[in-house]
This record gives sequence, structure tokens and C-alpha cells, in this order.
Amino acid sequence: MVGSIEVKSGNNVYSNGSVHNHNGLEEKLDELRQILGKANGDLLRIVCVGAGAWGSVFAALLQDSYGQFRDKVQLRIWRRAGRAVDRATAEHLFEVINSREDVLRRLIRRCAYLKYVEARLGDRTLYADEILKDGFCLNMIDTPLCPLKVVTNLQEAVWDADVVINGLPSTETRDVFMEITKYWKERLTVPIIISLAKGIEAELDPVPHIITPTQMINRATGVPLENILYLGGPNIASEIYNKEYANARICGSEKWRKPLAKFLRQPHFIVWDNSDLVTHEVMGGLKNVYAIGAGMVAALTNESATSKSVYFAHCTSEMIFITYLLTEEPERLAGPLLADTYVTLLKGRNAWYGQMIAKGELSLDMGDSISGKGTIQGVSAVGAFYELLSQSSLNVLHPGENKPVAPVELCPILKTLYKILIKREQGPMAILQALRDENLNDPRDRIEIAQTHAFYRPSLLGQP
Repeated sequence: MVGSIEVKSGNNVYSNGSVHNHNGLEEKLDELRQILGKANGDLLRIVCVGAGAWGSVFAALLQDSYGQFRDKVQLRIWRRAGRAVDRATAEHLFEVINSREDVLRRLIRRCAYLKYVEARLGDRTLYADEILKDGFCLNMIDTPLCPLKVVTNLQEAVWDADVVINGLPSTETRDVFMEITKYWKERLTVPIIISLAKGIEAELDPVPHIITPTQMINRATGVPLENILYLGGPNIASEIYNKEYANARICGSEKWRKPLAKFLRQPHFIVWDNSDLVTHEVMGGLKNVYAIGAGMVAALTNESATSKSVYFAHCTSEMIFITYLLTEEPERLAGPLLADTYVTLLKGRNAWYGQMIAKGELSLDMGDSISGKGTIQGVSAVGAFYELLSQSSLNVLHPGENKPVAPVELCPILKTLYKILIKREQGPMAILQALRDENLNDPRDRIEIAQTHAFYRPSLLGQP
């Protein structure tokens, strides 16, 4: 089923209470329609697959900007049906609704308020797809969005889509897009796919290499990589929707990244473009690894600024070391990587997860999909990076011991996180011990090792 949506013209006031200046929006939409060869009367169909925090916000940003042009564009979001909202979340959602006059009035006007009253009283069960139609993302209840057109049938959502936004976790991307492939067998046109996923998988045959979400989509669907792009940046979804200034990069082929960057750009959300698709994807996954450890350190040291700075020095040196293995020009990634890492350490779900694990408020047995937060993608990334960098075929020369070692041997934090999260051989306190380097090695030494040795391994990103 498809949810309804409310748009008011005249004063440019929308159902989420925001006011927009639409100067130039229709021109940008017309320009993208022309590039895609859309005739008059032929809708440009955009669908977001996956309704986590970032996917829902991305869909809502598009709806706020372009939803008024209903004769030119169709905007929808797909999520699975049947996910029940628990009583505690329903109670909190009711508080959020009543704290926002604009949201309250909108729901009353749409005759949708009563069901939230009934859910608050325990007389009714709400479902995630149901509340998303009213602008509430299950992973981000505190930030009401505009109402969205929600589709729960995947075939209906994607079969004729011109642009598909991948808002799924990296761990679900392959399976869902393999299902989508069944619905695209008779397509005459090739869709454009923009992936928002940050995460990686490791493959060891024929040589150790990384698989990113865009590569998963390419393999699953056969859509050429020229038509698959990645968008990411140092941002928090709820803050972007609240119009805090942010920026991101859309990476991929020049044919599509430049017009899409222009189409997506807003006064408070600046979108740059870059040709380096896979490396930016990998960096998006790498920072999630170290964010979990940062959360653990913060919790275990009672938010000690000194301890957190020690951890930051070590984790950034490991990340820089790893970038030297992955790219020939790592200095070009330093700014984006550190910026994305910084915001994730401050307010990201991976750092929050590390804190909750260290405090004992979450257990590893609960898995990496957490109610109200979504998938903690750093957990699978820890396993992938460790597995990849422990391969002997990637050995580098250890300067102190003057013998070849696997790259992971020079990354004590990554090793410790693997023992805590994947092998479960140690508890969270082990992360503090990893910072107490018995050999008194300066974190800068690790960077100098990478800078002065031929570490670059193009095969890690599937390059010859």
C-alpha cells in the first residue's frame, strides 16, 4: 500500500511546518528530467530503499524540496511491513507529538492523532511503516519529518524507478538488491543508484580485497558502475533535517555525479562531487570501526578528555596507516576521513553503541541491530578489516623487529576491538590496555612507517 501525503501551496507552508523558498528548484528538477530523457507528462520516479535514519531523512529532504511538483516527479520510500512499535517507543512518540504544535496540528488535520492516543494507552499496536507515512522514523523518533509516501511492496517500489536511493545497511544491501534484480529483468532503461551505505565486506579469493555496497549492487543487479554512486559525509541525519549546515560528497562517474550534486544541493546541505567512489566508501566504513572503541573509552574513563585524546591519537594513526595500504594518494582523504570520524565520535550511533557495551546496558548477544538505532555497521566492519589485514599475502616489514608481519599487527586497537566484539575473548576494559603501549611507541611512528615504505596494495580495492 502507498501512504498519502499532504502538500499546501500558496504560502509555501508544508505539513512539517517549514517554509521554503522554491526559487530554482523547478529549474533543477527540469534539468535532471531533461538529462534522463523524460518527456512531458512522464514522471521522474525516485524511490529510497530502506527507511533507517539517513534513508528517511534523505527521502524527506527530497520531498520537502520537490514534492510540490507532483506532475513532474514521484517520490517514495520502501520499508518492510510488519515491524511493530513497542509500548515504550509509542509512549515516547506521543510525548514528542504533543511537544510540537505543528506536528500535533498536522496529525489532527489528517485525522491521524487518535491512533497515537490509543497506542499510548496500550489499546493499539503501531507499525513502523504506518508511522513513517506520518513522518516518524522508528530509528529517529525525536525528529519528526514531513509525511512520506511509503510502499511496503518492493516490486511496486522499484520496478519502474529512474533513481534508486540505497538507504539499507551494508549488511542487507546484497540480499535486497538481488531480490530487486528479479523485478528489473524486462527493464528497457538502466536506473541510477545512489548508495548511502557505509560498510564493507572482505573477500579472500583470488586475492584479499574489499567489497563495498556499490560493488555489491553492481554484482547483484548488473547495473554498470557508471550508474552507481556513493553519497556520504560528516553529518548526523537528524541535524541535517533540522537544517544545520552540512556538506557531503557524491562520488562516481562524471556523467551522473555533477548533475546529481546540483539536484541534491540545498542552502543548508552542500553536495560536492568526486570521482573516487570506492575509496570514499571504504573510509565511511573505516571510521565506524574506531567510533565503537571511542565510545568504550569515553564510558570506561567517565568521559576523561585526556583518555579520549590518547585514544584519538592512536586511532587516527591506525586509520592513516590503513589508508596508505588502500590508496596511492592518502593525503587527499585525510580531511574527509577525519571530519567524518570526528562527527561520528561526537554523536554517531557506533560511538553510542561502544558506550552502551562498556556500561553493560547492551550485550553483544543482542546483535548489531538495536531497537531505536538501527544497524550498528561498525561491528561487521571490525570483522571485515581484521580478516582482510591479517592475511600473510599483505605482509609488510615491521621496522622494529625487521621481519614481515601482517598489517593488522601494527594496528593494536583494531586487534583489540576484534577480540572484544567478534571473538569475545576479552571485555571492554581491554581497549584501555591497548592504549597503554608497553613499547612506548609514538602513534606518529606508525604514520612515518607508512610514509616511508611502499605499502600501497591496489589489489585491496580490486585494482590490478
